[in-house]
Amino acid sequence: RLAKLPAHLTGKIHFFFYRQLKPLFEQRFDLVHAWEEPYIVSGFQIAHAAHQYKTPYFFRTANSLPKNYPFPFSYFEKYCVKECRGWVAGASLVHKALCERGYPKKNAEIITLAADENLFQPNSEQRKAIQQKLELDPTIPIIGYIGRLSEEKGFDILLPALEKLKGPWQFLALGSGPYKEKIESWASQHGFSKRVRVTLVKHDEVAAHLNAMDMLVAPSQTRSNWMEQFGRMLIEGFACGLPVIGSDSGEIPYVIGETGLIVGETDIPGWTAAIQKLLESPTERERLGQAGLEKFHANYSSLSVEKKYYDYYQRLMAEG
Repeated sequence: RLAKLPAHLTGKIHFFFYRQLKPLFEQRFDLVHAWEEPYIVSGFQIAHAAHQYKTPYFFRTANSLPKNYPFPFSYFEKYCVKECRGWVAGASLVHKALCERGYPKKNAEIITLAADENLFQPNSEQRKAIQQKLELDPTIPIIGYIGRLSEEKGFDILLPALEKLKGPWQFLALGSGPYKEKIESWASQHGFSKRVRVTLVKHDEVAAHLNAMDMLVAPSQTRSNWMEQFGRMLIEGFACGLPVIGSDSGEIPYVIGETGLIVGETDIPGWTAAIQKLLESPTERERLGQAGLEKFHANYSSLSVEKKYYDYYQRLMAEG
């Protein structure tokens, strides 16, 4: 059941906290799964309540960058790590970074985000409908992108790479951000306006637009305060049977693995070559798309991630 609690300062992630949390623990749970970072007030609240009620607890974290927090956040982190029975890293680099920070390796598990296999799946009817809606030529391969339209997402690398492609191609970008006008201006200057589409859609419409694409690109660029922590768009592309090309930023190479193509972040010729390879080979697009689809169902579908959590719950409770 869903128990609603008042929450305050929700606009400030480090400071927000719950009211009436401790009475909830009077139900004597077998295990508490905290979906809050260990260095924030609400994460500490949960850990402290679990300690007071002698309830085993673990937290899930997505922090892949090494950080030293000021007091009291440094205290919150140490307390949560000390009190937890285990912890879940949202990605491989999160696990690596936090183990290096001294988080215990015992009962540390990597469990990623998931995508809904009932929504994200190959669909030829959606493909036709979206291509017609956006006036895209169904006979010409469509290069796709999903995410924020911004500098760190790699458009200063991707656009020059697209300029050097040989043969026909089309580009569909889903998202919003400061680079929207720049992309459209670039398309106009190079005579690409008829082959480039930039649009923003609701999340429940993303799957249909993915199915209109022939490949998905993720040219993310690592910055001092940011790198791609996971890349949900990658697994959504896998789920729709798309071949994926990603940069080597953050978690992207770990997610893609052998089921797609990896290109150096700033390697413009490499990006051109990788995209060109898939443009010229429908067979390779189909092979990688099928490999990604199989990987999705084995690792990233809601059912597969659900099972990982269930098994993890059972393991932690068995140690009581």
